Amino acid sequence: MMTLDKFEEATEAVKKVILRTELVYSDYFSEITGNKVYLKPENMQFTGAYKVRGAYYKISTLTKEERKRGLITASAGNHAQGVAYAAKLYNARAIIVMPSTTPLIKVNRTKSYGAEVILYGNVYDEACQYAYKLAEENGYTFIHPFNDEIIATGQGTIAMEIFKDLPTVDIILAPVGGGGLLAGVATLAKMLNPNIKVIGVEPAGAACMKESLKAGHVVTLPNVDTIADGTAVKTPGDVVFPYIQENVDDIITVEDKELIVNFLDILENHKMVVENSGLLSVAALKHLNCKDKKVVSILSGGNMDIITVSSIVQHGLIQRGRVFTVSVQLPDRPGELVNVATIIAQAKGNVIRLDHNQFVSINRNAAVELTITMETFGHEHKQEIVQALIDHGYNPKLCQPNQLY
Repeated sequence: MMTLDKFEEATEAVKKVILRTELVYSDYFSEITGNKVYLKPENMQFTGAYKVRGAYYKISTLTKEERKRGLITASAGNHAQGVAYAAKLYNARAIIVMPSTTPLIKVNRTKSYGAEVILYGNVYDEACQYAYKLAEENGYTFIHPFNDEIIATGQGTIAMEIFKDLPTVDIILAPVGGGGLLAGVATLAKMLNPNIKVIGVEPAGAACMKESLKAGHVVTLPNVDTIADGTAVKTPGDVVFPYIQENVDDIITVEDKELIVNFLDILENHKMVVENSGLLSVAALKHLNCKDKKVVSILSGGNMDIITVSSIVQHGLIQRGRVFTVSVQLPDRPGELVNVATIIAQAKGNVIRLDHNQFVSINRNAAVELTITMETFGHEHKQEIVQALIDHGYNPKLCQPNQLY
């Protein structure tokens, strides 16, 4: 059982391995939501995510014999690093099974702590089945990433810190994949203040917890499809599910496109890199139907590879209308390119890329295609540039930008 005594014990235990992540007040999100928004930056942990809390607490409760047999787990990345780091502190062997789609940074970081990494399957659930098989065949001690009361208790230490920093918190938003973080945080939060609201946030493409709560029992999704790889779980934990049923007030689902623009918001306004799963609780802020409440969003992790960061920045800029591409057709005459460039310059558009295609038509006098990618201040500015081109007799067509970086 998750009890207050166990939460207090876990809080003392994890102090040895965690960075105390104090709440960060967000002027930006507070202004756009009408609430007082605080961020709990678990992306700043030593291992880049909150998972080290549950992993270390769990391993600290094992016997020497259990640790000596070797520790094995399955993880999309963050729990893997937590187990690898904790195992290293206890001089225990760690074997980590990760989905083959796991970002390279998470694989390399896990290896850097001395763990053996096996890539298997396309999603967490497939990796987990294989890890169980290896544990049975080799006698390893299995450390589940979320479906374990001790693990969930360790994750719940986040709530203890939130209440110490902000005793009058009204709402806590927590990302949810399998349910360990949400179960721990919600259970302790309700013990400390029964009136608080705890809301889980899932990607719409992997909403296994929402579907399970709707059904009244754990269900398995046929497939998952989301950029939030850390929460791409088909089946939530049956051990932690009753705690969620009892203590969680609601589940919000968000679309992947919401995560993309919130990545930009966090990066530009708070200078932090937060992975897609960690952004769930930020994207959920706009879904709250309340004002003037003290809301804490848990940023669960920040482990992203540079290629993913680059791609998300590009797509975010496009979604916000801050980068767009337009094509116009013009006669192949000297000065036409200068005319178009002048129109854009006068409208204060900043050209990023320009492609002058003379072979779009056999009749070059009638049709040469000019494709321009440019930077703007947003959708309104984008429309002003398009209208300026129309006013000067061009027929601009919006198109998808090529790779920007």
